[in-house]
Amino acid sequence: MPEIPTQPLAFRRPLMVLIDTALIALSYYGAFFLRFDGGIPPAQVEVFTRTLVWLVAIRLTAGTIFGLHHMVWRYTGLSDLVAIAGASAAGTMIFAGLVTLMLRVGWLPRSIYAIDTLLLVALFAGVRAARRIVHDRGDFQSRKRILIFGAGDAGEMIVRDMKHNPYYGYTPIGFIDDDLAKVGRRIHGVRVLGTRADVGKVMSSHLPDEVLIAMPSMPPAAIRGIMKALESCRVPVKTLPSLRDVIDGRVSITDIRNVALEDLLGRAPIGLDSNRLCHLLAGQSVLITGAGGSIGSELCRQIWALRPRTMVMYDRYENALYTVEKELRDRGAGDGLVAAIGDICDERRLESLLKRHAVKLIFHAAAHKHVPLMELNPCEAIKNNVRGTRILAETAARCGVSSFVLISTDKAVNPSNVMGASKRIAELLVKAEARRTGLGFTAVRFGNVLGSNGSVVPRFLEQIRSGGPVTVTHPKMQRFFMLIHEAVQLVLHAATLIQPGAIYVLNMGEQIAIADMASHLIRLSGLMPDRDIEIEFTGVRPGEKIQEELIGHDECVEQSEISHVLLLRGGKEPDPEWLSDKVRSMEKAAAAGDADGILGLLEEIIPSFSRSRLTAVEARVAQSNGAAVHANGKWHGDRSVLGADAPPQR
Repeated sequence: MPEIPTQPLAFRRPLMVLIDTALIALSYYGAFFLRFDGGIPPAQVEVFTRTLVWLVAIRLTAGTIFGLHHMVWRYTGLSDLVAIAGASAAGTMIFAGLVTLMLRVGWLPRSIYAIDTLLLVALFAGVRAARRIVHDRGDFQSRKRILIFGAGDAGEMIVRDMKHNPYYGYTPIGFIDDDLAKVGRRIHGVRVLGTRADVGKVMSSHLPDEVLIAMPSMPPAAIRGIMKALESCRVPVKTLPSLRDVIDGRVSITDIRNVALEDLLGRAPIGLDSNRLCHLLAGQSVLITGAGGSIGSELCRQIWALRPRTMVMYDRYENALYTVEKELRDRGAGDGLVAAIGDICDERRLESLLKRHAVKLIFHAAAHKHVPLMELNPCEAIKNNVRGTRILAETAARCGVSSFVLISTDKAVNPSNVMGASKRIAELLVKAEARRTGLGFTAVRFGNVLGSNGSVVPRFLEQIRSGGPVTVTHPKMQRFFMLIHEAVQLVLHAATLIQPGAIYVLNMGEQIAIADMASHLIRLSGLMPDRDIEIEFTGVRPGEKIQEELIGHDECVEQSEISHVLLLRGGKEPDPEWLSDKVRSMEKAAAAGDADGILGLLEEIIPSFSRSRLTAVEARVAQSNGAAVHANGKWHGDRSVLGADAPPQR
């Protein structure tokens, strides 16, 4: 049974026909009025009255044929204007033929036909446009006023979409564009209000609810500049995806999203060579250590997509391993997926797995990575990062593993902390094993990974959710950052380029200030730094550098076969036998809990590592008593903790 329309819908079309009838009569009368300058002769009045009914009938019929009575007036556009013009012209021609050939009504000036047609198009279009204007003005107060950065193609498309789709809830109030030639001009009726230098004035005078960065190709440094310019304005900042992420090169309102931290980093994507990766991994047996961690789990996801014969996920933490295994099983992983609980220091367990599954490729991601914790627990850093790597590398070589990739860190370069020093020794062990066996044992070195377990970003977000303060160690602390999927791409590339004993590093661009990152995260959460959420500087922790390094003093780089991936050359390498003896001594010291002995051996193996550091007890005292805190614009504590770059006391 068909649905019965509600009363407003049932009467809407008859009302439209009634309005059109009145407009047809008004237009026809207006044509006579204009033709005779307001003084219509009696004979012409009689012609008007005798032909009006015929004209109304013809025009309504033409309107029905052209769909005028099926239009939704509040969405009137150019296509509707074309239909109105077509219906009016067709009706006029039919009416003129009828009057000339059939009706005997006397003289009807030909100019009446033209004037009537033009008036009717104007009236029909005007009434429908007025309905749309009234509708748009009706919900104007509920729509967000948005200021658009970029008066280019993307900005034009967005404004056009906003104009045509008012239900998205946006009203463009103006553009900001650095092209002086565009300032003062209009795009779809929206004015270019100024350049980036005028942002403060534009924001204060126009008070937008949101800001949209409509420049998909804008570099991250420019986005950070816009964020900096808007620091005093509590408005959300949104952006568009890169045009490379929009398949047809067009953008719409549905593409608008919040600015993310990734936009501020702007890491250029590394194009995977799928053919090389498939050749490397398809049908192979692979083992990933630390498979439950951030890097390890992403390695598992990307490697499994390349269809290895067997993928052994190795981790000593059952909960993390269970999570990634369940995820891959839910995606359809079959019998080739093996989740194995175990420690990288368990030689017999490793040997059993490597032989049983005939593993040919290992990605070694298991490690202790937290700098402050490893400063307080140096023995554990050596047990896991040094001894674990040695045992795994030696076992892999003995079991016929042809390729071994160590996940290293920028903190291994001129290390200033125990964690970095332990990873540098791990690099040396892998290089020594490659030299001894000639196998494809290599290392991959990169910086901090956004969103990884224990990284600064989740910590900042947690502090923001709890109401602050957000704690930063030093106002000029800087770090290299990359995305997890990007880090894994680098690792996979290194595996395809593998050279015995090589170390690969990503061209990571500029370092990011941690304080700026904290400020951006607060703003991206819709809050204001130092107004809603305070930023406190707690002092440099033991073993931390103000800036990290990717290349050692005695190392040089050259471009590899893949863009953005660099191959390190040089670097002093100790004699393998001497290194082996020192590492064995270090492992014994770690087993005995001799932290001082470990620090001394680290200095012997790595000349750039300095033992002139705080002890564990001194570190705790410095962190609790010597912190410099920025609160309400004031600095507290000992400025010497912050170093020479600390701001003056106020």
